[in-house]
Amino acid sequence: MDRRAFLIGGTWTQPVDGAVVDVVSPSTEEPVGQVPLAGERDIDRAVAAARQAFDEGPWPRMPPADRAEVLARAAELLDKRADEIARVTADEMGCAISQARKAQTGLVASVFEYYAELTRTFAFEWTARTGDRAGLVSEEPVGVVGAIVAWNAPVTLAAWKVAPALAAGCTVVVKPAPEAPLSNYILAEALSDAGVPAGVVNVVPGGREAGEHLVRHPGVDKIAFTGSTAVGKRIMSLCGDQVKRVSLELGGKSAAVILDDADLDTVVPAVVRAGMHLSGQVCGAHSRVLVPRARYEEALAIAGATAAAVPVGDPHDPATVVGPLVAERQRERVEGYIASAVAQGARVVAGGGRPPHLPKGWYVAPTILGDVHNGMKVAREEIFGPVLCFIPYDDLDDAVRIANDSPFGLSGGVWSADPARALAVARRVRTGSVVVNGSSPPFPHVPFGGFKQSGLGRELGPDGLRNFLEPRVIGVPATLLPAD
Repeated sequence: MDRRAFLIGGTWTQPVDGAVVDVVSPSTEEPVGQVPLAGERDIDRAVAAARQAFDEGPWPRMPPADRAEVLARAAELLDKRADEIARVTADEMGCAISQARKAQTGLVASVFEYYAELTRTFAFEWTARTGDRAGLVSEEPVGVVGAIVAWNAPVTLAAWKVAPALAAGCTVVVKPAPEAPLSNYILAEALSDAGVPAGVVNVVPGGREAGEHLVRHPGVDKIAFTGSTAVGKRIMSLCGDQVKRVSLELGGKSAAVILDDADLDTVVPAVVRAGMHLSGQVCGAHSRVLVPRARYEEALAIAGATAAAVPVGDPHDPATVVGPLVAERQRERVEGYIASAVAQGARVVAGGGRPPHLPKGWYVAPTILGDVHNGMKVAREEIFGPVLCFIPYDDLDDAVRIANDSPFGLSGGVWSADPARALAVARRVRTGSVVVNGSSPPFPHVPFGGFKQSGLGRELGPDGLRNFLEPRVIGVPATLLPAD
């Protein structure tokens, strides 16, 4: 768990500017490892290595089938190390080990495997003809990619960027968040062992200043970012100065719409438990729960009882469902939102504070807020904690209006005894993905991303590969091309 070097240019390299800092467990408040944090000259070295690997190295010039073989080997190695990744994330960011295989590793090896297969079949070159004119269209790698990943699912979010970028023929500088940098060293090792050439993937943990330097760097052609909407806006502004390519997977305030025919005894506990996943630190969490006004108090009672029974504690205990928040500042942020809700007239049905049996660690008890309306701060802004806001609605049109009345549009869900009715409502929700009765889309085969301030571009699926490609057209005499 002690890491003293960066992966730059295929070698483990000591920091030039950065300092070695402790990684602190959010459950014990004690150090669990050490990691160097990059300074500007460290970022410069990583970008230079990626630039050289792109401009002069073999990776962008390899046949796609050869790149696919490396990605497939990476998938095998990452699958073998999945339990190790899960354990490290439990240490560094407090992910409950009961969820870690799904939340932290479930879409890592499978993403590399998916893009290996897609690389074998994707049309990286095609032709168009009209009369005696012809165009040779090639899908070119965008270049050097700066991949900036959040702390809540550090290896998953890196994989969603690195795998398609490598499939496209790009080179990458990965900047993990300082709160949870350790697990991405396992990704770095697996990629090196899989045969990724030197300089193609570079891993340099760093803070805000390092991230901004990476975004501004003229040697970087594209930024792929996952994190808060506020930071995403800053990145988009900086990229605009250079007309730099950018894709953003940002925050959410997604709605779970429970229709009037739903079985509350089944649906409400499912929604509450899903909202506590990763202690609520999920951009796609369904943190607004919309319930028919006539059944509102019934739903609140079920939600309160469910939340009160959710096991909270040591993330390494297999019985734990809700672990700590990632940092003390994050706990204070969540507590501030709860206080704001109460001040605006909300009712705390369950939780609302720190679990009394956990004096150490940055915990917040699973919290249900009632008497919330969609104009409240807790209903408008992303809390990123184990807090669900229950909002009543009058009729179906009112439910759709409330669900869409948000600056975000990342995820959502509709629950009904009639799946066809739920699907009809789902089609009206302006958001990047919607689940019907808890049926998750088949990731990684389909795109993930958001409408409005939830982001720009898509990850996963074929769209995730196109994120890292630029089409180039060469006009040629038709006689140069083979006959159809």
